[in-house]
Amino acid sequence: MSQKLAVVTLGCEKNLVDSEVMMGLVSKKGYQVVQNPEEADVIIVNTCGFIDAAKAESVETILSMAQYKEDGSCKALLVAGCMAQRYQDELIAEIPEIDGIVGTGEYHRIDELINISLIGEEKPQFVGNPVYLYDELTPRFMTGGSSAYVKIAEGCDHSCTFCIIPKMRGKFRSRPIESIVAEAKSLAAQGVKEIMLIAQDSTQYGLDVYGKRNLHGLLEALNEVEGLEWIRLHYAYPGFFTDEVIDAFARLPKVAKYIDMPLQHSEDSILKAMRRPGHQAQIRKLVAKIRDRVPEVALRTSFIVGFPGETEQDFENLCRFVREIGFDRIGVFTYSPEEGTPSAEMDRQVPEDVKERRASILMEVGREVAAERNAERVGSVLKVLIERPDDDNPGVYVGRTEYDAKEIDGQVFVTSNREIRTGDMVNVRITHSYDFDLAGECI
Repeated sequence: MSQKLAVVTLGCEKNLVDSEVMMGLVSKKGYQVVQNPEEADVIIVNTCGFIDAAKAESVETILSMAQYKEDGSCKALLVAGCMAQRYQDELIAEIPEIDGIVGTGEYHRIDELINISLIGEEKPQFVGNPVYLYDELTPRFMTGGSSAYVKIAEGCDHSCTFCIIPKMRGKFRSRPIESIVAEAKSLAAQGVKEIMLIAQDSTQYGLDVYGKRNLHGLLEALNEVEGLEWIRLHYAYPGFFTDEVIDAFARLPKVAKYIDMPLQHSEDSILKAMRRPGHQAQIRKLVAKIRDRVPEVALRTSFIVGFPGETEQDFENLCRFVREIGFDRIGVFTYSPEEGTPSAEMDRQVPEDVKERRASILMEVGREVAAERNAERVGSVLKVLIERPDDDNPGVYVGRTEYDAKEIDGQVFVTSNREIRTGDMVNVRITHSYDFDLAGECI
């Protein structure tokens, strides 16, 4: 009987891909991947170490999984991911139930790690310099149904003062176009309709491989993959969003008219302190250019409130900026002073209660703007990717348009007189709008 393995994934989509790679590699070695950790002989907790809240969640999850060494069938508890990369010695010392550690650059050694840890004579720590990046030949245990994340690059070369990612993920390294296209073809052959491109900075893609930024070339190549319906781009920095990339969004039919562009703030003084590329005037000019060339585009962004030195006036200006630009979706994070980052040592740190108040206010501003943008879609006919039936309402299905990303944005509730299968693309006439969601009838 094959041994059973469960992976608990925390954090971002990059971690999800890493978990799918680890599960794919061990399943090739004969392990049975299970969802319930209580049943597993080996449990891997893939951690996030980006901010304090994520680190706390990671520790709590590790301790929770440790109980299965007594109450379940677990013989080895392993820890992977960003927190493992950064705090391997502390984790081993403070949580004795951990049997092994694998960092962000050693996932290809997961089978070796499991074998050593199961022997029990030592607690291996595979935490080298992050250089590994999976390719099209790497097996993945897919978990996303009709949608799949595709990592086009790993690591980061930027020096944002609030971010520890370069230390946890290594230098920026791109996959060749041929490798990404080959993976996309394989995914499409498995029934995947939507691929979601991720990297720490997607617009930096290709600089290390081709000597120039070549995101537009990648999008052009992926647009030719048969079976794909949508190619969705995440994490596109505004400082490197070129005219060639805008043109690709305008003319390539499979590229979803959806741009996820993390801005982090609107005010030049804060952007400078963050060491973010560009300034507000450039951002406004870029957004205007994008909307001129791609009028139907949906814009998503994220902001950090409470960065050191952020005044009430800065925050009010940020709220005004969000209203004026009219973002379709926003994410709001409170600043977290991370150990080892320059901003953690800055003067004029903002109190936690002020951060929380500002985050709540900005989210409300974002909700109002999103509701206005959503209302504009009533009466239109949109293509919807069906993700599941609505268990509470027979004849109703839940899906997404190209203007909403999986799990982080809105949904469409689709009424249909005929049965629709998960993964189907259907045309829907939008009849109602809500703050973030839509409702309509299948036609």
